[in-house]
Amino acid sequence: MLTSPWIAALLALFSWWFFTGIILLVVRSADRKGDTAHSASVVFTVPLFALGIAGLVVSSGTLSVTNVYVAFFSVLLIWGWIELTFLSGIIVGPERRTCPNELRGWARFARAWHTLSYHEVLLLCGLLVVTVTTTNAANSFGFWTYLILFAARISAKLNLFFGVPRINTEFVPKPLEHLKSYFRHGNITIAFVLGVTFLSFSTACFAERLFTAETAQMRVGFALLLALSALATIEHWLMVIPLPDAKLWRWMLPALPTTSKTGRSHEL
Repeated sequence: MLTSPWIAALLALFSWWFFTGIILLVVRSADRKGDTAHSASVVFTVPLFALGIAGLVVSSGTLSVTNVYVAFFSVLLIWGWIELTFLSGIIVGPERRTCPNELRGWARFARAWHTLSYHEVLLLCGLLVVTVTTTNAANSFGFWTYLILFAARISAKLNLFFGVPRINTEFVPKPLEHLKSYFRHGNITIAFVLGVTFLSFSTACFAERLFTAETAQMRVGFALLLALSALATIEHWLMVIPLPDAKLWRWMLPALPTTSKTGRSHEL
């Protein structure tokens, strides 16, 4: 059953929803408990990060259906922990103040970079580790999984900075409240066009590889990548199309104490 590309695609879809929901649940729960809870959640989940590294190393040596799945889920563990360090406000950047309204152009971009720089470096370190682990390895699907997540995340951040019509701030945690001042509502820019084009092209490439794959391992691997890339493309379009995507996770999260009737929060 697990050799079916349809099952692989459905598992990728479920994993995207499940891992996102778990991270949001951990962060929301820590918001309710206080600042030290965020640090504790990052420390206590380090074993999962280590498990992801170990799984990637072990699975890269041999290309099999099992190892393709292990590599995929190992990268999700690695990526999830890195995202948790960011959403918990532990590894973000040296700048923690809101962006002044009068700041424009390069000065605004430089200040935005300083709010995220440590996290971006950590993402690059993760990419380096995954690349070194999978270079010349029989199973490289872990590398492509991380690369899709990395490219989609960088593109999403750039679009939030340069401007998109729809920005949902419902899931921005307390340690990252200052980031809202760097988001810009507006018409789509060249950043959106480039991001969507790249992700759509990647999706098409993975679809072509899936349909021409001759082994079960390759079909499963490209089905996972196709689903993940398609989801990343859809997430970009949700910055333009007003659909209630937050409902996918809102029901499973504990409510935060409201400080105002108009306060809102954003999914990063």
